[in-house]
Amino acid sequence: MDKESLKTFETTLEQAVAALEQHGLFAKIRRDVKRQNNRRVDVELTIEYAERRLTCAVELKHHLRPATLGAVLQQLRALPGKPLLVADYVAPPMADRLRDQGVWFADAAGNAYLEEPPLLLWITGRPRPKLQTPKPRARAFQPSGLQVLFALLCNPELADQPYRKIARQAGVAHGTVGWVMSELPEMGFVAEYRNRRILANFEKFLTQWAEAYARVLRPKLQIARYQAAKIDWWKNFDGEEFDYLLGGEPAGALIAGHLKPRHITLYGRKATNQFMTRFALYPDPEGNVELLERFWNFTDKPAGLAPAPLVYADLLAEGDTRCIETADLIYRDLIDGFEQPT
Repeated sequence: MDKESLKTFETTLEQAVAALEQHGLFAKIRRDVKRQNNRRVDVELTIEYAERRLTCAVELKHHLRPATLGAVLQQLRALPGKPLLVADYVAPPMADRLRDQGVWFADAAGNAYLEEPPLLLWITGRPRPKLQTPKPRARAFQPSGLQVLFALLCNPELADQPYRKIARQAGVAHGTVGWVMSELPEMGFVAEYRNRRILANFEKFLTQWAEAYARVLRPKLQIARYQAAKIDWWKNFDGEEFDYLLGGEPAGALIAGHLKPRHITLYGRKATNQFMTRFALYPDPEGNVELLERFWNFTDKPAGLAPAPLVYADLLAEGDTRCIETADLIYRDLIDGFEQPT
């Protein structure tokens, strides 16, 4: 994180702490704390009230949106102890969703939810505060950069390949690969090892890509949206006939085996009337079937399914508990399957 972004996040944290104190709580910030099993937490808050003390591991976020909620919830689950989401601003609908899932939060405006009997703090509806706007993210996390990162996540050996090969598989211009690859070492995601470029910090790389994909790239990919009268039509679907791949919930169901899809995600190049007719679909901007543009140019394994990192990101973008649980299973398989070079 650059100095300007770090300064902005520090300001958010300090304003959230000040707001908690205005509510009658005393909060103390601790950094780089070693917790049980030698796990470290970047920031921890100790909150005191009525001669009692709460200790929370903090996940700090800016621009919290429905599309990124799943990724945030997964990151909170990974924290040791009781997690606390600290944000620049939590809008009322998001506050309701967080409370429904039992997620404690505090923002710089003074909105908050903490429930630890006899303490109940529930404040929502305060207006967005004025904060310094963070600088734009690195170009690697802009749409075309995210395509390059995706190709690397799916094929880590690409990191040491010529830029033209990376560009071809990522579906981007050759020059895009150059500026993305120049940023990744500073971000800690590419390292030199025995005169080769290799991926590093794969776990963090995957997590940050999935969150940025939902916020930045995914909204640009929608080709069409439909409504299906019967949601299980996809079980008889032959993607090769239409050159479509299953993503999201149906792919998660096939990979993990216990998810019952409510929304169907497909990746392809174009919409066809034949597809709509075959499965009795009709256009609907709020429908339960979405067709997104396939943006990569490498072979999919297993055939018929979008690559696992993309399925993982799709599931997190849904933001509900059942999808996050399936995303966790895929996430663990991806992390376990990543092999560092020897």
